[in-house]
Amino acid sequence: MSTVAEFSIEHHQFLNEDNELSPSAPPFAKDFTQLIGLYGIMVLTRLFDGKAVNMQRVGKMGTFPSSYGQEAVFAAIGHCMTADDVLCPYYRDYAAMLQRGVKMSEILNYWGGDERGSNYQAGIEDFPLCVPIATQCLHATGVAFAFKHRSEPRVSLATLGDGATSKGDFYEALNLAGDWQLPTVFVVNNNQWAISVPRSIQTGAETLAQKGIAAGMPVVQVDGNDIIAMVHVLNEAMERARSGKGPTLIEAVTFRLCDHTTADDAKRYIPQDEYDEAKLKEPILRLRNYLHSNGQWDENKEKALLDKCKSDVESSVQEYLATPLQAASDLFDYLYEELPESLSEQRQEALEFAQTQGAAHE
Repeated sequence: MSTVAEFSIEHHQFLNEDNELSPSAPPFAKDFTQLIGLYGIMVLTRLFDGKAVNMQRVGKMGTFPSSYGQEAVFAAIGHCMTADDVLCPYYRDYAAMLQRGVKMSEILNYWGGDERGSNYQAGIEDFPLCVPIATQCLHATGVAFAFKHRSEPRVSLATLGDGATSKGDFYEALNLAGDWQLPTVFVVNNNQWAISVPRSIQTGAETLAQKGIAAGMPVVQVDGNDIIAMVHVLNEAMERARSGKGPTLIEAVTFRLCDHTTADDAKRYIPQDEYDEAKLKEPILRLRNYLHSNGQWDENKEKALLDKCKSDVESSVQEYLATPLQAASDLFDYLYEELPESLSEQRQEALEFAQTQGAAHE
């Protein structure tokens, strides 16, 4: 008997929850200008998240999935991507989207049931938020194939949750990306819970990162609450893809400190002791303590940031609430080149009903 292959999974962490910086930390750990910028994005995202949840609770928006406790993963993604890259997100990517020019009001419109929210005005080619599980992974491989076919130094990046790694779409996308050596990066936000199913019974794999080994790509696990480590591994993966060396799978280990969506009640299945322990390791607190300890942050700066973020969120909310309703005819006008007769009749009935409702509210 002989061993034909052996593999190992590296875990990256440079800044731990005790505010201790590893001697092996990259130079980025002392780039406080960029770290403060990332801190601001994470704080803005958290305040935006909280406002969106409150709006859903009072009936001003539909179901909303928060990214509370996972902000560093998406802040790092937005930081490391270039304007020419393409993001194929799932549904917690707000910190990345905001850095790529997507407006908060556009995100609110999407979750408010208005698909015009996906028509980003920033001029980017990013895909819209993806609610179906893992299908965005296949989209990312298709985009990456186009980049390679055109010899363009661009990268597609797909995000997904831990539960998505159990889907066939995920495995098919990895197999194709590895076989064709496509310029794409897969980032698994392992927040420990696929709705109410814990990571421990989702899969028999010891790590989620190792699922990329069979596809023939480099894999890495990273502390998803450590913004320094996240930026480090993402920069390496993006550069690898951009230089023609193929895909990478990154498992970012975090913890969902919120309900799966506003239609969920996580208190019914997340043990309180696990939640309390995870909250001590959350990314915003960790980075704030690090900036404080290095003389880069204080209470006055914190207050100024919070005031600015709250003002920006409120302005975006008002922009969302002031968005004119879509015409009832839009339900029909974007389905077929030429509507069937039965739908033409329904279209007319919908217009008449909409006019009646409008008159009733005057």
